[in-house]
Amino acid sequence: MGFDLPALLTARRGQGYQLHASHLNPQLPRMLHAIGFDRVYERAEGAYLYDADGNSYADFLSGFGVFAVGRNHPVVRRALHDMLDAELADLVQFDCGLLPGLLAEKLLAQAPGLDRAYFCNSGTEAVEAALKFARNATGRPRIIFCGHAYHGLTVGSLSVNGSAEFRRGFGPLLPDTSIPLGSTDALAAELAKGDVAALIVEPVQGKGVNVSPPGFLPAARELLHAHGALLICDEVQTGIGRTGRFFSYQHDGVEPDIVTVAKALSGGFVPVGAMLAKDWIFRKLYSSMDRVVVHDSTFGSNAAAMAAGLASLAVIEDEQLVSNAERTGAALREALTGLASEYELLAEVRGRGLMVGLEFGKPRSLRLRGGWNMLQAARRGLFAQMVVGTLFHRHRILTQVAGDHMDVIKLLPPLTIGEAEVKLFCDAFADVMAEAHSGSGLMWDFGRTLVRQAVAR
Repeated sequence: MGFDLPALLTARRGQGYQLHASHLNPQLPRMLHAIGFDRVYERAEGAYLYDADGNSYADFLSGFGVFAVGRNHPVVRRALHDMLDAELADLVQFDCGLLPGLLAEKLLAQAPGLDRAYFCNSGTEAVEAALKFARNATGRPRIIFCGHAYHGLTVGSLSVNGSAEFRRGFGPLLPDTSIPLGSTDALAAELAKGDVAALIVEPVQGKGVNVSPPGFLPAARELLHAHGALLICDEVQTGIGRTGRFFSYQHDGVEPDIVTVAKALSGGFVPVGAMLAKDWIFRKLYSSMDRVVVHDSTFGSNAAAMAAGLASLAVIEDEQLVSNAERTGAALREALTGLASEYELLAEVRGRGLMVGLEFGKPRSLRLRGGWNMLQAARRGLFAQMVVGTLFHRHRILTQVAGDHMDVIKLLPPLTIGEAEVKLFCDAFADVMAEAHSGSGLMWDFGRTLVRQAVAR
């Protein structure tokens, strides 16, 4: 019996939620059903998802930033077909393939001051590599990270994760210390202890969309180097054009020692991560032929991932998606900031490029405080989830809450969006905000459902 993928998809159509409930994470289908997000998507193109009835959903989540070039981009698809048709001798392990060298060359051209690349399979693996390389280069054990940071969920990256809900139940972890984002005083105090290998920091934090304060990264680098420590910039979500620069640290005019990337580099097809670093850091780790595989990954430089990465970088350059992210992101934030003066529940609009955070806050008027307090008493973050749910159910726009126990929505649309999608989102968001400020309607009914679920938990 041969394998026929189209026939298998047809025969088992619509069984995804049942199979997940039986064989995978049992809480995922349960959670999606509880909030009414249990759709079955049949196909995807660009910035849109489509269900079996042909309804389109604007994707302002983009797989947590994976689909920077949009879904099913024809250039990336063609590259993968061509890679398969070439019948390459892949993953020989005892050779030096062409594609990894080409992708490293292209990536490093966008990162002046960094000299070498290590390829792996994900953002968390890139962070693991960064931590190991930094500790080896400095001979020190401790890594400093920032509160609310998110760097991954494997044990090393979890050690520098600033979210308690992810760390709980998995200790003891690696030596680490958290400081407030932007606090050079706190950083200096830790560096004075003499055991710090590096500071790892997201130029814009994924959890909460907190932008590093102006001047913090250059000042941190100066402090770190004065104490023999390194600066690691985690660009897994912010890199590859997301914030209107190829790398987000370039907004700050700083030169890191190590940079991690992933997500957008995949083109949305093949998992890939990369760690970029200075030559001396690589040479310190790979110090002799005996240590040639002291840090390695079996699948890290596979041809499919390398081809997807090269094609994605070509699309980003050819379609000028970095400048589009800057321009379209500015238009989106400007339009949303205008709504903040109209709707008191919208406390702040922040971000860079097409990484935008919408934070909600306690209303001034007594008329709205009852509903707000009800949600906060049940579980902080329910108002943001209520907005996310209404955007999805009423306007078919997919967004996400920017972190647990926070009233912040994060927008991460594909970098390909334009005026039409900006208008689509802003019109929908204004409609949702208008109903929220009315204090009644289907949105608040949904809110009460969320409260009952929170109380039951």
